[in-house]
Order: sequence, then C-alpha cells, then structure tokens
Amino acid sequence: MTYLVIGAGPAGLAAVKSLKQAGLPVQAVEKHADLGGQWLYGAEGSAVYASTHLISSKRTTAFADFPMPDDWPAYPDHARVLRYLRDFATHFDLRPLIRFNTKVERLQRQAGGWRASFDDGSAQDYQGVIIANGHLSDPLVPEIPGRFDGTLMHAKDYRTPDIFEGKTVLIAGMGNTGCDIVVDAVHRAKAVLWSVRGGNHFVPKFLAGRPADEANHKPRRVILPKGLRAMLHEPLLRLLVGPPERFGLPKPRHRLYDRTPIVNSLVLQHLGQGDVVLRRPIRAFRGDTVVFADGREDRPDLVLLATGYRITFPFLAGLAPLNWQAATDAPHLYMNIFPPDDNNLFVAGLLEGAGVGWAGRALQTDLIAAWLTARDRNPQAAAAFRRRIAVHCARPPGTGRGEHGIFVDFLQYKRDLQKAITALA
Repeated sequence: MTYLVIGAGPAGLAAVKSLKQAGLPVQAVEKHADLGGQWLYGAEGSAVYASTHLISSKRTTAFADFPMPDDWPAYPDHARVLRYLRDFATHFDLRPLIRFNTKVERLQRQAGGWRASFDDGSAQDYQGVIIANGHLSDPLVPEIPGRFDGTLMHAKDYRTPDIFEGKTVLIAGMGNTGCDIVVDAVHRAKAVLWSVRGGNHFVPKFLAGRPADEANHKPRRVILPKGLRAMLHEPLLRLLVGPPERFGLPKPRHRLYDRTPIVNSLVLQHLGQGDVVLRRPIRAFRGDTVVFADGREDRPDLVLLATGYRITFPFLAGLAPLNWQAATDAPHLYMNIFPPDDNNLFVAGLLEGAGVGWAGRALQTDLIAAWLTARDRNPQAAAAFRRRIAVHCARPPGTGRGEHGIFVDFLQYKRDLQKAITALA
C-alpha cells in the first residue's frame, strides 16, 4: 500500500525523494497549484514577502546532493529559492508523484493505516502518512484588550512595503520576520515604532566577506556541547555586532544556541541612526491609540503583528496520535519525527534551529524511509529503535528547546539523524 506525504514544500519534496529512492510506494498531495510550500510567493498560506531572502546561506541551506548554482548570491531571494525547489523536483523526477490542487480535509485511522479524505470529495487508504504541512500557516495573534481603529494586520498578510507609505507604523515582534519588516518600513513610512518583548542574539550574514554560518558546518570529529559553544561565540558576537542592549534592546536571557538568532544587522544600523524608535510590549488598544506596558501612548496608522505562528494539523480531529503537549502547544516526538505509538504517522520539517537546512530535513525523511524498510528487513534493529522512541517520549520535553519544544542544536541533531539511519541499515 502507498505512503502519503502531505505538502510539497522542502520537507515534503525530501520525503517523496527518500521514499522513492528506498523503493517504497509514495504519493504526495499539495493544496496549491505548484510546489514550494512557503516559498510559493503570493499563494494562500505562504508567509513570504517581497524582500524575503534566506537567512542561512545557500551552501548550508541546500540539499546535500543538489547544491545551488555557484553564480547565485550567498543568500538568494525567494524567487531563486522557488526556482531551486522546482529544479530539485525535476532533477529527481518527483512531480509525477505529486497531486496538485488537492487538500487533505481529514485523516482517519484505519486498521493498519490511514484514510485521507480530500476536498474534491474523494478518499483513499494509505499504509502511512508523512505530515509535511509546515508550521507557518496559522498566525498567532495575541489577545490585546480594546479595539484599534487603524489598520491591524499580522505579518502573515504582509507582502510589499508600499502599505507603509507616509504612515506612522508600529511593528510588534522581534523575530527575523519582524526585523525584516522593520527595515522595509524604514524606507517608506513617516515614522517606525518597534515594540519588543524579549531579547535575542544578533548574527551578521557575512564575516570577512564570507557567509558567517559556513564556518559552523565544517566537518569535525568532535562536537562541543552547545553551552560551551555559546560561551565561546557570544563574546565574539558582542565584539563584532555589539551588545543588543547598547541599541536599547533587551539583553537576551537565553544562550546563543537555545533559540534561532536574528540574522539581520541592518535593523541595528537603523536603530543606531534613529530611523526606528523602540517601544515596550503593547498593553491595550484604545481607538486610535496604542498603550504600551510602561504607560506610553502612540497613535500609529498601522499596527503589524510579527508575533509568530501556531502549530496546527487541521486535518486531524484529535492530536493524541502526535503525542500533543498542552504545555508547549506542540507534539512531543522522538527526533521531532516519531510519536510514541507505532501508528504509521510521521512528521517532517517540524523543527526550529538555524543551520539544519534542507539537508537536515532530508536526513529526517531518510530516517523515516530507513525505519519503514527496517521493519521488514531488520526487525531487531527496528525493535531497538522503537524502544528508544518510547523512552524519549515518556520523558517531558527538555529545556532549552524553545517555546514549542522543537528547537534543535543543528550540529548534534544532524549527527544523531545520521547515526540512527546507520543503526537501522
């Protein structure tokens, strides 16, 4: 029986390729008319905006067996990224295995597998399902008391900076998206206010003219614990970039490798030039006025919330099959892939952590394929693997793994994936 892959973004494409190369029957469904997932600019569900570029360099992002062109810039824009994903699918002949314009409405557990019901009224049974629907589709909108009479929007709906022209703009949120949009707004808005809550570390895109992240990906026999790496690298960053608090930002309370850092030096430049004015977290709306936590008030024309996303699986009636944890509002999975029940349900691409890249997501799906193959060909190794899954999932989510418990240390994580694939061979 065939395996189903939900989604044809980078993780979904990796899953189709992994299962195809393992000789396992596979079919993917994609709700859009083309592949690319989030990188399909302008599609419903895409969070990509016009100025979006990779925040990890092309060499650390690309699939290991399909590098991006040498003549491309180190940090390609979204149009090049989409072209790359299309070329990847063509090179490995993946398109014939994808049903486009097909949305999964419901997944139901069946004896020995899953039944998928689609939005065209059809249904099909599958032996297993790999969920690769991404986690940047359901905007997280904080509950703010009061009503705002101006324009209120989430970053999910942001596309081009012309909406800021001549306006006083308030942007709330300090992730990479929020920082990008602040920089966009500076060039069009009358005034830019930036509401931040917690601190973060800032990493430059280039060091000595080379992509800064490439040094972290050099082959090495010994991987230093991430806490020790943070102790070594944080002082260097504070020297090269400057302490965030010197720009008026909160001092980070977490270590460098416990959260995705901000890969944007321009926003600090604009802060230093006075192009951006910092504000505390929003406390309330009062008509045309925004009230902040320190009591200050402003009257912006537009408020944009770059406040992140919820992890959702709308086609599952219940989330117990994914070992859902209410405390983190996310599933608790072994290696961010496997639930404790041997239920033929897997997740690909559900992780946070700069440096994992698409090569790391391909290792995830290679591990799924290795597990599926080992169940028949190496039952002893498969049984040992299941025991490791059970032990891991019986423990509470570890600390230092981000708000949703899905943050990984990219160096150790990719090495652990490779070891697990080898153990199942």
